Amino acid sequence: MSSSRPDHPGAPPVGHLADLVSRAAVERPGHDAIRDVSGPSPSTLSWAEFDAAVTAEAGRLRAAGVRPGDRVAIALPDGAALCVALLGALRADAAVVPLAPDSVPRELEAVLGQAAPAAVVADPDDRFAAAAAAACGACVLTPPDPAAAPSGAEPAPPRTDADPEALALIVFTSGTTGRPRGVQLSHRALLANREQAAALRPAPVNGVDRVLLALPLFHIYGLAAGLLQVCRAGATVVLPGRFDPERMLASVVDERVSVIAGVPSMFRMLLDLGADRLRPALGGVRLCTSGGAPLPADWLTDFREATGLDLHEGYGLTEGGPVITTNDLGRPAKPGSVGRPLPGVELRLVDREGRPLSATEPVPDAEELDADDGSDPTEDTGLIALRGPNLFSGYWPDGRDGPDPDGWFRTADVGYLDAEGDLHLVDRSSDLVIVNGFNVFPREVEQVIAELDGVAEVAVVGVPDDRTGAAVKAVVVGLPGAGLTEEAVRGHCAARLARFKRPAVVAFAEELPRTPTGKIARRMLARL
Repeated sequence: MSSSRPDHPGAPPVGHLADLVSRAAVERPGHDAIRDVSGPSPSTLSWAEFDAAVTAEAGRLRAAGVRPGDRVAIALPDGAALCVALLGALRADAAVVPLAPDSVPRELEAVLGQAAPAAVVADPDDRFAAAAAAACGACVLTPPDPAAAPSGAEPAPPRTDADPEALALIVFTSGTTGRPRGVQLSHRALLANREQAAALRPAPVNGVDRVLLALPLFHIYGLAAGLLQVCRAGATVVLPGRFDPERMLASVVDERVSVIAGVPSMFRMLLDLGADRLRPALGGVRLCTSGGAPLPADWLTDFREATGLDLHEGYGLTEGGPVITTNDLGRPAKPGSVGRPLPGVELRLVDREGRPLSATEPVPDAEELDADDGSDPTEDTGLIALRGPNLFSGYWPDGRDGPDPDGWFRTADVGYLDAEGDLHLVDRSSDLVIVNGFNVFPREVEQVIAELDGVAEVAVVGVPDDRTGAAVKAVVVGLPGAGLTEEAVRGHCAARLARFKRPAVVAFAEELPRTPTGKIARRMLARL
Protein backbone atom coordinates (compact mmCIF):
# COMPACT_ATOMS: atom_id res chain seq x y z
CA MET A 1 0.00 0.00 0.00
CA SER A 2 1.47 3.31 -1.03
CA SER A 3 1.24 6.40 1.11
CA SER A 4 -0.90 9.12 -0.41
CA ARG A 5 -1.46 12.62 0.94
CA PRO A 6 -5.12 13.68 0.90
CA ASP A 7 -3.97 16.95 2.46
CA HIS A 8 -1.56 17.40 -0.49
CA PRO A 9 -3.53 15.98 -3.46
CA GLY A 10 -0.75 16.72 -5.92
CA ALA A 11 1.87 14.78 -3.97
CA PRO A 12 3.09 11.56 -5.58
CA PRO A 13 2.36 8.28 -3.78
CA VAL A 14 5.09 6.81 -1.65
CA GLY A 15 5.98 3.12 -1.74
CA HIS A 16 9.18 3.24 0.33
CA LEU A 17 9.50 4.58 3.87
CA ALA A 18 12.61 6.65 3.13
CA ASP A 19 10.67 8.52 0.45
CA LEU A 20 8.54 10.07 3.21
CA VAL A 21 11.60 12.16 4.08
CA SER A 22 12.44 13.16 0.52
CA ARG A 23 8.80 14.10 -0.16
CA ALA A 24 8.78 16.37 2.90
CA ALA A 25 12.11 17.86 1.73
CA VAL A 26 10.50 18.78 -1.60
CA GLU A 27 7.31 20.19 -0.09
CA ARG A 28 8.78 22.09 2.87
CA PRO A 29 12.59 22.07 2.72
CA GLY A 30 13.17 24.76 5.36
CA HIS A 31 10.59 23.53 7.86
CA ASP A 32 11.92 21.98 11.08
CA ALA A 33 11.97 18.19 10.86
CA ILE A 34 13.86 17.33 14.06
CA ARG A 35 14.42 19.32 17.21
CA ASP A 36 16.87 17.34 19.33
CA VAL A 37 16.79 18.73 22.87
CA SER A 38 18.18 15.61 24.51
CA GLY A 39 21.59 17.13 25.16
CA PRO A 40 22.93 20.36 26.67
CA SER A 41 22.83 22.14 23.29
CA PRO A 42 19.61 21.72 21.26
CA SER A 43 20.04 21.08 17.54
CA THR A 44 17.74 21.38 14.55
CA LEU A 45 17.49 19.62 11.21
CA SER A 46 15.23 20.99 8.50
CA TRP A 47 13.56 18.53 6.16
CA ALA A 48 16.13 19.34 3.46
CA GLU A 49 18.99 18.79 5.92
CA PHE A 50 17.41 15.60 7.26
CA ASP A 51 17.02 14.22 3.72
CA ALA A 52 20.64 15.04 2.85
CA ALA A 53 21.87 13.37 6.05
CA VAL A 54 19.78 10.27 5.28
CA THR A 55 21.29 10.04 1.79
CA ALA A 56 24.80 10.44 3.20
CA GLU A 57 24.15 7.68 5.75
CA ALA A 58 22.85 5.34 3.06
CA GLY A 59 26.07 5.93 1.13
CA ARG A 60 28.17 5.25 4.23
CA LEU A 61 26.40 1.95 4.81
CA ARG A 62 26.83 0.85 1.20
CA ALA A 63 30.53 1.72 1.40
CA ALA A 64 30.74 -0.49 4.50
CA GLY A 65 29.41 -3.42 2.49
CA VAL A 66 25.69 -3.30 3.32
CA ARG A 67 23.63 -4.65 0.45
CA PRO A 68 19.87 -4.62 -0.23
CA GLY A 69 18.13 -7.07 2.07
CA ASP A 70 20.93 -7.05 4.66
CA ARG A 71 20.11 -6.28 8.25
CA VAL A 72 21.44 -3.21 10.03
CA ALA A 73 21.13 -3.22 13.83
CA ILE A 74 20.94 0.20 15.48
CA ALA A 75 21.68 0.64 19.19
CA LEU A 76 21.67 4.40 19.78
CA PRO A 77 20.05 6.70 22.33
CA ASP A 78 17.16 8.84 21.16
CA GLY A 79 18.28 11.82 19.13
CA ALA A 80 18.86 13.11 15.63
CA ALA A 81 21.65 10.59 14.99
CA LEU A 82 19.28 7.70 15.61
CA CYS A 83 16.71 9.17 13.19
CA VAL A 84 19.35 9.56 10.49
CA ALA A 85 20.73 6.06 11.07
CA LEU A 86 17.27 4.53 10.83
CA LEU A 87 16.12 6.28 7.67
CA GLY A 88 19.61 5.96 6.13
CA ALA A 89 19.54 2.20 6.52
CA LEU A 90 16.08 2.10 4.96
CA ARG A 91 17.29 4.24 2.04
CA ALA A 92 20.12 1.72 1.57
CA ASP A 93 17.35 -0.92 1.23
CA ALA A 94 18.42 -2.70 4.40
CA ALA A 95 16.08 -4.00 7.09
CA VAL A 96 16.54 -2.20 10.40
CA VAL A 97 16.84 -4.14 13.67
CA PRO A 98 16.25 -1.59 16.47
CA LEU A 99 17.99 -2.31 19.78
CA ALA A 100 17.82 -0.71 23.20
CA PRO A 101 21.09 1.20 23.67
CA ASP A 102 21.53 -0.25 27.18
CA SER A 103 20.94 -3.88 26.23
CA VAL A 104 22.92 -6.40 28.24
CA PRO A 105 25.13 -8.99 26.50
CA ARG A 106 22.62 -11.82 26.90
CA GLU A 107 19.93 -9.85 25.04
CA LEU A 108 22.27 -8.59 22.33
CA GLU A 109 23.60 -12.05 21.63
CA ALA A 110 20.10 -13.52 21.39
CA VAL A 111 18.94 -10.90 18.90
CA LEU A 112 22.08 -10.46 16.79
CA GLY A 113 22.63 -14.21 16.66
CA GLN A 114 19.28 -14.58 14.94
CA ALA A 115 19.31 -11.43 12.82
CA ALA A 116 22.91 -11.87 11.56
CA PRO A 117 23.28 -8.17 10.68
CA ALA A 118 25.84 -6.92 8.22
CA ALA A 119 26.45 -3.84 10.37
CA VAL A 120 25.76 -2.56 13.88
CA VAL A 121 25.53 1.20 14.47
CA ALA A 122 26.39 1.97 18.08
CA ASP A 123 28.18 4.48 20.28
CA PRO A 124 31.97 3.96 20.37
CA ASP A 125 31.92 3.23 24.11
CA ASP A 126 29.22 0.55 23.84
CA ARG A 127 31.53 -2.40 24.35
CA PHE A 128 28.64 -4.86 24.71
CA ALA A 129 27.28 -4.01 21.26
CA ALA A 130 30.77 -4.19 19.76
CA ALA A 131 31.41 -7.62 21.29
CA ALA A 132 28.05 -8.98 20.15
CA ALA A 133 28.61 -7.60 16.64
CA ALA A 134 32.03 -9.21 16.43
CA ALA A 135 30.56 -12.53 17.53
CA CYS A 136 28.12 -12.53 14.60
CA GLY A 137 30.62 -11.18 12.05
CA ALA A 138 29.09 -7.71 11.68
CA CYS A 139 31.04 -4.52 11.26
CA VAL A 140 30.57 -1.80 13.88
CA LEU A 141 29.89 1.75 12.75
CA THR A 142 29.89 4.90 14.86
CA PRO A 143 26.76 7.07 14.92
CA PRO A 144 26.24 9.31 11.88
CA ASP A 145 26.90 13.01 12.26
CA PRO A 146 23.68 14.72 11.10
CA ALA A 147 25.48 18.03 10.67
CA ALA A 148 28.11 16.59 8.33
CA ALA A 149 25.82 16.09 5.33
CA PRO A 150 26.50 18.42 2.38
CA SER A 151 24.24 21.46 2.27
CA GLY A 152 22.25 22.41 -0.80
CA ALA A 153 21.81 18.82 -1.99
CA GLU A 154 18.77 18.01 -4.08
CA PRO A 155 16.18 15.80 -2.35
CA ALA A 156 16.52 12.12 -3.15
CA PRO A 157 14.29 11.17 -6.09
CA PRO A 158 11.33 8.94 -5.23
CA ARG A 159 11.79 5.23 -5.73
CA THR A 160 9.99 3.87 -8.77
CA ASP A 161 11.17 0.30 -8.25
CA ALA A 162 10.29 -0.04 -4.56
CA ASP A 163 9.07 -3.48 -3.48
CA PRO A 164 6.32 -2.88 -0.93
CA GLU A 165 6.82 -6.37 0.53
CA ALA A 166 10.53 -5.80 1.21
CA LEU A 167 11.30 -5.90 4.91
CA ALA A 168 11.78 -2.51 6.55
CA LEU A 169 11.96 -3.48 10.22
CA ILE A 170 12.64 -6.64 12.17
CA VAL A 171 11.54 -5.89 15.72
CA PHE A 172 12.48 -8.52 18.25
CA THR A 173 9.99 -9.09 21.04
CA SER A 174 10.02 -11.73 23.74
CA GLY A 175 7.94 -14.77 22.86
CA THR A 176 5.93 -16.86 25.29
CA THR A 177 9.03 -18.94 26.00
CA GLY A 178 11.15 -15.84 26.65
CA ARG A 179 13.17 -16.31 23.45
CA PRO A 180 13.05 -13.15 21.32
CA ARG A 181 11.10 -13.46 18.08
CA GLY A 182 11.65 -11.12 15.17
CA VAL A 183 8.48 -9.48 13.88
CA GLN A 184 8.90 -8.84 10.15
CA LEU A 185 7.36 -5.53 9.11
CA SER A 186 7.35 -4.62 5.43
CA HIS A 187 7.25 -1.18 3.86
CA ARG A 188 3.66 -2.02 2.89
CA ALA A 189 2.60 -2.73 6.45
CA LEU A 190 4.20 0.36 8.00
CA LEU A 191 2.99 2.71 5.27
CA ALA A 192 -0.52 1.28 5.51
CA ASN A 193 -0.64 1.88 9.25
CA ARG A 194 0.53 5.47 8.78
CA GLU A 195 -2.33 6.05 6.33
CA GLN A 196 -4.83 4.35 8.63
CA ALA A 197 -3.82 6.65 11.48
CA ALA A 198 -3.82 9.72 9.23
CA ALA A 199 -7.42 8.97 8.21
CA LEU A 200 -8.62 9.67 11.76
CA ARG A 201 -10.36 13.00 12.31
CA PRO A 202 -8.86 15.04 13.71
CA ALA A 203 -5.59 13.57 12.48
CA PRO A 204 -3.14 12.57 15.22
CA VAL A 205 -0.39 14.50 13.42
CA ASN A 206 -0.68 17.23 10.80
CA GLY A 207 1.90 19.37 9.07
CA VAL A 208 1.84 22.24 11.57
CA ASP A 209 2.24 20.04 14.65
CA ARG A 210 5.30 19.90 16.87
CA VAL A 211 5.18 16.40 18.33
CA LEU A 212 7.01 15.60 21.54
CA LEU A 213 8.02 11.92 21.67
CA ALA A 214 8.82 11.02 25.25
CA LEU A 215 9.14 7.47 23.97
CA PRO A 216 12.17 5.35 23.12
CA LEU A 217 12.59 5.15 19.37
CA PHE A 218 13.78 1.55 19.47
CA HIS A 219 10.22 0.68 20.57
CA ILE A 220 7.68 0.26 17.76
CA TYR A 221 5.34 2.81 19.35
CA GLY A 222 7.87 5.63 19.31
CA LEU A 223 9.46 4.56 16.03
CA ALA A 224 6.45 3.92 13.80
CA ALA A 225 3.44 5.59 15.45
CA GLY A 226 5.73 8.48 16.44
CA LEU A 227 8.65 9.24 14.15
CA LEU A 228 7.31 7.71 10.94
CA GLN A 229 3.91 9.37 11.46
CA VAL A 230 5.69 12.73 11.74
CA CYS A 231 7.60 11.96 8.54
CA ARG A 232 4.36 11.13 6.76
CA ALA A 233 2.85 14.48 7.80
CA GLY A 234 5.99 16.57 7.27
CA ALA A 235 5.60 17.85 10.83
CA THR A 236 8.28 18.45 13.49
CA VAL A 237 9.44 15.87 16.02
CA VAL A 238 10.81 17.09 19.36
CA LEU A 239 13.11 14.58 21.06
CA PRO A 240 13.61 15.26 24.77
CA GLY A 241 15.84 12.25 25.49
CA ARG A 242 15.54 10.24 28.69
CA PHE A 243 12.30 11.08 30.46
CA ASP A 244 12.40 13.61 33.25
CA PRO A 245 9.13 15.35 34.23
CA GLU A 246 10.69 18.76 34.85
CA ARG A 247 12.71 18.78 31.64
CA MET A 248 9.79 17.48 29.62
CA LEU A 249 7.47 20.20 30.86
CA ALA A 250 10.06 22.82 29.99
CA SER A 251 10.40 21.31 26.50
CA VAL A 252 6.63 21.50 25.97
CA VAL A 253 6.73 25.24 26.63
CA ASP A 254 10.04 26.10 24.96
CA GLU A 255 9.39 24.04 21.83
CA ARG A 256 5.73 25.08 21.44
CA VAL A 257 4.62 21.46 21.48
CA SER A 258 1.10 20.72 20.20
CA VAL A 259 1.01 16.90 20.44
CA ILE A 260 2.41 14.67 23.19
CA ALA A 261 2.77 10.92 22.77
CA GLY A 262 3.65 8.87 25.83
CA VAL A 263 2.93 5.91 28.07
CA PRO A 264 0.61 6.00 31.11
CA SER A 265 3.39 6.11 33.70
CA MET A 266 4.86 9.21 32.05
CA PHE A 267 1.58 11.11 32.35
CA ARG A 268 1.24 9.88 35.94
CA MET A 269 4.63 11.39 36.82
CA LEU A 270 3.65 14.68 35.21
CA LEU A 271 0.67 14.83 37.57
CA ASP A 272 3.09 15.00 40.49
CA LEU A 273 4.15 18.46 39.28
CA GLY A 274 0.73 19.82 40.20
CA ALA A 275 -2.22 21.22 38.27
CA ASP A 276 -1.09 24.81 38.88
CA ARG A 277 1.98 24.13 36.74
CA LEU A 278 0.57 21.63 34.27
CA ARG A 279 -2.46 23.55 33.03
CA PRO A 280 -0.62 26.71 31.86
CA ALA A 281 2.35 24.74 30.51
CA LEU A 282 0.09 22.52 28.39
CA GLY A 283 -2.03 25.42 27.17
CA GLY A 284 -0.80 25.04 23.58
CA VAL A 285 -1.21 21.23 23.47
CA ARG A 286 -4.16 19.98 21.42
CA LEU A 287 -3.70 16.21 21.80
CA CYS A 288 -2.19 13.70 24.23
CA THR A 289 -2.05 10.05 23.23
CA SER A 290 -1.28 7.18 25.57
CA GLY A 291 -0.29 3.65 24.61
CA GLY A 292 2.06 0.79 25.33
CA ALA A 293 0.31 -0.20 28.58
CA PRO A 294 -3.18 -0.09 30.09
CA LEU A 295 -4.23 3.35 31.31
CA PRO A 296 -5.87 3.23 34.76
CA ALA A 297 -9.23 5.03 34.70
CA ASP A 298 -8.35 7.24 37.66
CA TRP A 299 -5.16 8.43 35.94
CA LEU A 300 -7.24 9.59 32.96
CA THR A 301 -9.67 11.38 35.29
CA ASP A 302 -6.88 13.02 37.29
CA PHE A 303 -5.11 14.21 34.14
CA ARG A 304 -8.33 15.62 32.70
CA GLU A 305 -9.06 17.52 35.93
CA ALA A 306 -5.50 18.85 36.17
CA THR A 307 -5.05 19.95 32.56
CA GLY A 308 -8.41 20.08 30.81
CA LEU A 309 -6.99 17.57 28.31
CA ASP A 310 -8.00 13.98 27.65
CA LEU A 311 -5.57 11.12 27.39
CA HIS A 312 -6.60 9.26 24.25
CA GLU A 313 -5.67 5.64 24.84
CA GLY A 314 -5.13 3.13 22.07
CA TYR A 315 -4.26 -0.51 21.59
CA GLY A 316 -1.53 -1.83 19.39
CA LEU A 317 1.04 -4.54 18.94
CA THR A 318 4.25 -4.84 17.00
CA GLU A 319 2.64 -7.28 14.56
CA GLY A 320 0.09 -4.60 13.63
CA GLY A 321 2.51 -1.88 12.66
CA PRO A 322 1.57 -1.06 15.56
CA VAL A 323 -1.69 0.92 15.96
CA ILE A 324 -4.91 -1.11 15.98
CA THR A 325 -7.50 0.91 17.90
CA THR A 326 -7.78 4.34 19.45
CA ASN A 327 -10.32 6.33 21.39
CA ASP A 328 -11.95 8.69 18.92
CA LEU A 329 -9.94 11.87 18.89
CA GLY A 330 -13.06 13.95 18.37
CA ARG A 331 -14.95 12.78 21.46
CA PRO A 332 -14.11 12.49 25.16
CA ALA A 333 -11.90 9.54 26.00
CA LYS A 334 -13.77 6.60 27.52
CA PRO A 335 -12.17 5.32 30.73
CA GLY A 336 -11.21 1.67 30.52
CA SER A 337 -11.59 1.47 26.75
CA VAL A 338 -8.94 1.44 24.04
CA GLY A 339 -11.46 2.59 21.44
CA ARG A 340 -12.33 1.41 17.96
CA PRO A 341 -10.28 -0.01 15.10
CA LEU A 342 -8.55 2.40 12.75
CA PRO A 343 -10.03 2.76 9.27
CA GLY A 344 -8.94 -0.24 7.23
CA VAL A 345 -8.35 -2.49 10.25
CA GLU A 346 -10.76 -5.37 10.80
CA LEU A 347 -11.14 -6.71 14.33
CA ARG A 348 -13.19 -9.59 15.68
CA LEU A 349 -13.27 -11.76 18.77
CA VAL A 350 -12.60 -15.47 18.39
CA ASP A 351 -12.13 -18.58 20.48
CA ARG A 352 -8.85 -20.49 20.74
CA GLU A 353 -9.62 -22.31 17.50
CA GLY A 354 -10.07 -19.02 15.68
CA ARG A 355 -13.85 -19.36 15.38
CA PRO A 356 -15.64 -15.98 15.54
CA LEU A 357 -17.85 -15.44 18.57
CA SER A 358 -21.50 -14.81 17.77
CA ALA A 359 -24.85 -14.72 19.48
CA THR A 360 -25.63 -18.19 18.18
CA GLU A 361 -22.49 -19.78 19.58
CA PRO A 362 -21.67 -20.35 23.24
CA VAL A 363 -19.23 -17.74 24.49
CA PRO A 364 -16.04 -19.32 25.89
CA ASP A 365 -15.59 -18.53 29.55
CA ALA A 366 -12.35 -17.56 31.21
CA GLU A 367 -11.29 -21.16 31.84
CA GLU A 368 -11.61 -22.02 28.15
CA LEU A 369 -9.39 -19.10 27.20
CA ASP A 370 -6.83 -19.62 29.93
CA ALA A 371 -7.31 -20.71 33.50
CA ASP A 372 -5.13 -17.85 34.68
CA ASP A 373 -5.84 -15.13 32.14
CA GLY A 374 -7.88 -12.94 34.49
CA SER A 375 -10.93 -12.84 32.18
CA ASP A 376 -14.36 -12.16 33.63
CA PRO A 377 -16.69 -14.97 32.45
CA THR A 378 -19.67 -12.61 32.78
CA GLU A 379 -18.30 -10.55 29.89
CA ASP A 380 -18.45 -11.57 26.24
CA THR A 381 -14.70 -12.08 26.07
CA GLY A 382 -12.63 -13.55 23.29
CA LEU A 383 -9.20 -13.50 21.74
CA ILE A 384 -8.60 -10.51 19.49
CA ALA A 385 -8.14 -11.37 15.80
CA LEU A 386 -7.05 -8.81 13.21
CA ARG A 387 -6.96 -8.36 9.45
CA GLY A 388 -5.63 -5.51 7.36
CA PRO A 389 -2.77 -4.33 5.09
CA ASN A 390 -0.88 -3.16 8.20
CA LEU A 391 -0.17 -6.68 9.45
CA PHE A 392 3.31 -8.16 9.64
CA SER A 393 4.85 -10.75 7.33
CA GLY A 394 5.31 -13.46 9.94
CA TYR A 395 8.28 -14.03 12.19
CA TRP A 396 11.94 -14.00 11.28
CA PRO A 397 13.46 -15.70 9.39
CA ASP A 398 10.89 -17.78 7.48
CA GLY A 399 7.66 -15.84 7.94
CA ARG A 400 6.13 -18.52 10.13
CA ASP A 401 2.99 -17.88 12.24
CA GLY A 402 1.88 -14.82 10.32
CA PRO A 403 -1.66 -14.08 9.12
CA ASP A 404 -3.62 -17.11 7.92
CA PRO A 405 -4.58 -17.65 4.24
CA ASP A 406 -7.63 -15.43 4.75
CA GLY A 407 -5.46 -12.65 6.17
CA TRP A 408 -6.47 -13.04 9.84
CA PHE A 409 -3.96 -12.95 12.68
CA ARG A 410 -5.09 -14.25 16.06
CA THR A 411 -3.41 -12.46 18.94
CA ALA A 412 -3.06 -13.75 22.50
CA ASP A 413 -4.84 -10.69 23.86
CA VAL A 414 -8.26 -11.09 25.47
CA GLY A 415 -10.96 -8.44 25.28
CA TYR A 416 -14.61 -7.61 24.79
CA LEU A 417 -16.63 -5.04 22.84
CA ASP A 418 -19.09 -2.81 24.64
CA ALA A 419 -22.49 -1.72 23.33
CA GLU A 420 -20.90 1.17 21.40
CA GLY A 421 -18.36 -1.08 19.71
CA ASP A 422 -15.39 0.08 21.78
CA LEU A 423 -12.78 -2.50 22.72
CA HIS A 424 -11.89 -3.23 26.34
CA LEU A 425 -8.81 -5.29 27.14
CA VAL A 426 -9.31 -7.92 29.82
CA ASP A 427 -5.75 -9.18 29.73
CA ARG A 428 -2.76 -8.99 27.47
CA SER A 429 -1.21 -12.31 26.59
CA SER A 430 -2.36 -13.71 29.96
CA ASP A 431 0.99 -13.66 31.76
CA LEU A 432 2.49 -10.57 30.13
CA VAL A 433 3.79 -7.83 32.42
CA ILE A 434 3.90 -4.34 30.87
CA VAL A 435 6.40 -2.08 32.62
CA ASN A 436 6.44 1.52 31.40
CA GLY A 437 5.08 0.31 28.08
CA PHE A 438 7.67 -2.46 27.66
CA ASN A 439 6.69 -6.11 27.44
CA VAL A 440 8.17 -8.46 30.02
CA PHE A 441 7.41 -12.15 29.65
CA PRO A 442 7.72 -13.97 32.98
CA ARG A 443 9.36 -16.98 31.37
CA GLU A 444 12.44 -14.97 30.36
CA VAL A 445 12.95 -13.64 33.89
CA GLU A 446 12.28 -17.09 35.36
CA GLN A 447 14.95 -18.64 33.13
CA VAL A 448 17.52 -16.11 34.33
CA ILE A 449 16.73 -16.62 38.03
CA ALA A 450 16.70 -20.41 37.61
CA GLU A 451 20.38 -20.24 36.58
CA LEU A 452 21.28 -19.12 40.10
CA ASP A 453 22.66 -21.86 42.36
CA GLY A 454 20.23 -22.86 45.07
CA VAL A 455 17.01 -22.10 43.16
CA ALA A 456 14.60 -25.02 43.18
CA GLU A 457 11.74 -23.22 41.46
CA VAL A 458 10.75 -19.70 40.53
CA ALA A 459 7.66 -17.94 39.20
CA VAL A 460 7.24 -14.35 38.03
CA VAL A 461 4.12 -12.21 37.98
CA GLY A 462 3.16 -8.58 37.47
CA VAL A 463 2.00 -6.46 40.39
CA PRO A 464 0.46 -2.95 40.27
CA ASP A 465 2.84 -0.01 40.51
CA ASP A 466 1.81 3.64 40.82
CA ARG A 467 4.73 4.82 38.71
CA THR A 468 5.27 2.23 36.00
CA GLY A 469 1.77 0.76 35.76
CA ALA A 470 3.11 -2.67 36.64
CA ALA A 471 6.24 -4.10 38.20
CA VAL A 472 7.90 -7.50 38.08
CA LYS A 473 7.61 -9.71 41.16
CA ALA A 474 9.62 -12.92 41.52
CA VAL A 475 8.66 -15.66 43.97
CA VAL A 476 11.57 -18.01 44.60
CA VAL A 477 11.61 -21.47 46.17
CA GLY A 478 15.12 -22.25 47.40
CA LEU A 479 16.80 -25.61 47.86
CA PRO A 480 17.12 -26.70 51.51
CA GLY A 481 20.09 -24.99 53.14
CA ALA A 482 20.89 -22.90 50.05
CA GLY A 483 20.76 -19.63 51.97
CA LEU A 484 19.47 -17.63 49.02
CA THR A 485 19.09 -13.90 49.64
CA GLU A 486 17.19 -11.13 47.92
CA GLU A 487 20.50 -9.39 47.21
CA ALA A 488 21.82 -12.46 45.40
CA VAL A 489 18.75 -12.67 43.18
CA ARG A 490 18.84 -8.95 42.38
CA GLY A 491 22.55 -9.00 41.59
CA HIS A 492 22.19 -11.99 39.30
CA CYS A 493 19.33 -10.31 37.39
CA ALA A 494 21.15 -6.96 37.14
CA ALA A 495 23.92 -8.56 35.10
CA ARG A 496 21.59 -10.41 32.75
CA LEU A 497 18.40 -8.43 32.24
CA ALA A 498 17.50 -4.95 31.09
CA ARG A 499 16.46 -2.65 33.91
CA PHE A 500 12.73 -2.78 33.17
CA LYS A 501 12.79 -6.61 33.27
CA ARG A 502 14.43 -6.90 36.67
CA PRO A 503 12.24 -7.88 39.62
CA ALA A 504 11.13 -4.90 41.69
CA VAL A 505 9.92 -7.33 44.35
CA VAL A 506 11.63 -10.57 45.38
CA ALA A 507 9.77 -12.91 47.73
CA PHE A 508 10.57 -16.40 49.01
CA ALA A 509 8.13 -19.28 49.53
CA GLU A 510 8.30 -22.93 50.55
CA GLU A 511 6.31 -23.90 47.47
CA LEU A 512 4.51 -22.25 44.55
CA PRO A 513 0.70 -22.14 44.45
CA ARG A 514 -0.82 -24.28 41.71
CA THR A 515 -4.18 -24.87 40.05
CA PRO A 516 -5.87 -28.29 40.16
CA THR A 517 -4.32 -29.06 36.77
CA GLY A 518 -0.82 -28.39 38.09
CA LYS A 519 -0.30 -24.98 36.46
CA ILE A 520 1.22 -22.20 38.53
CA ALA A 521 -1.60 -20.03 39.89
CA ARG A 522 -0.02 -16.72 38.96
CA ARG A 523 -2.76 -14.56 40.40
CA MET A 524 -2.04 -16.01 43.83
CA LEU A 525 1.64 -15.11 43.54
CA ALA A 526 0.88 -11.41 44.00
CA ARG A 527 -0.45 -12.14 47.50
CA LEU A 528 2.64 -14.04 48.69
